[in-house]
Amino acid sequence: MGSSSVYQLALRGIKTLGIDQFSPPHTLGSTHGDTRITRKGIGEGVQYTPLSLRSYQIIEAIEKDTKADLLQITGGLIICSAPDSRARHTQAFFQNTVDAAKKYNIKHDILSAQDVQKKFPQFNISNDEVGYYEYDAGIMRPERIVERQLALARNLGADIHTNEKLIDFSETAGGVTVKTDKNTYQCQNLVLSVGPWLVKTVSEKTFDAIFKIYRQVLYWFDVSAAYQDFSPPAFPIFIWELKSDQNGMYGFPAVDGPDGGFKIAFEQYDKTCDPDTVNREVSKDEIESMFKNYVASNFPKANSTCVKSATCLYTVTPDGAFVIDWMPGSKRVVLCSPCSGHGFKHSPAIGECIADLVTTGESRIDLSSFKLDRF
Repeated sequence: MGSSSVYQLALRGIKTLGIDQFSPPHTLGSTHGDTRITRKGIGEGVQYTPLSLRSYQIIEAIEKDTKADLLQITGGLIICSAPDSRARHTQAFFQNTVDAAKKYNIKHDILSAQDVQKKFPQFNISNDEVGYYEYDAGIMRPERIVERQLALARNLGADIHTNEKLIDFSETAGGVTVKTDKNTYQCQNLVLSVGPWLVKTVSEKTFDAIFKIYRQVLYWFDVSAAYQDFSPPAFPIFIWELKSDQNGMYGFPAVDGPDGGFKIAFEQYDKTCDPDTVNREVSKDEIESMFKNYVASNFPKANSTCVKSATCLYTVTPDGAFVIDWMPGSKRVVLCSPCSGHGFKHSPAIGECIADLVTTGESRIDLSSFKLDRF
């Protein structure tokens, strides 16, 4: 959301400075791991679908301008069983997805277990499960998108300072003073898109209760012996509300060649962490547990060999929704991107909304669901 905000502000001719404590794209926050799911029918709530639809348009335009491969349509499969209450943070995730698809005329099919077994035999689903298939769902390439947006922003005149750490900021009648470990800046508006470093950046005591940081693990398991079965168009992105697991799992087709593996993960909320001290190594025990509990029985053609793994961080709110709002009492500092693990697909449009907010005071897409005062 930071890179998209910088790009969209620069696109408007606004004098823009982007500051990052690392050198994006990097692997230390929430925006890496080669692929991110994108979909139009949003189970987290129908209020997200306008953001998703606009994000598709923005990414397609960037692809056209830069000749970069940023978006791949693979189709998307959501599997659930009654009661529909298990995926991610949202009750009725499956039905919310269907409702959004109907409201916005998103092409989709409702599949019986037998339909899924016939269309996607790689998924070992039960007879009491059902599927939602969305034709335009697919994969976004997060590192490439961040890289392209920053490059475009630079070309439009934005300054991008990397490996520079925000230390403090203060608001005055005339603007905002921003202090880093290298300099002090004066600006009219500040957009804080700091992800898991939010609580360390903002001195609001209530933020400790609102924003929790969780370590997540991504796995790529070997499917070289059945590569055609796990690559598009035979294999879609998926979200699976497993009957035996409150959080379910999600995954991606093999899109990086026969030796690249297929990517799979489940969401973990057992223990909070600190972004500066979190364990970024994935243990052998974690890999073995993932294969045993999630891969072996659900994807019989996958191999137990883990091609690679990675960790990332979720910044999670109590209701699992975003926070995009002015800081309390401010009309100069915008808080953006505690996105509870499902934000990247929406980030191009959110950058545009942020640019609207700081230039006109209003967003073209309704952001009222993401205000801080709901807590």
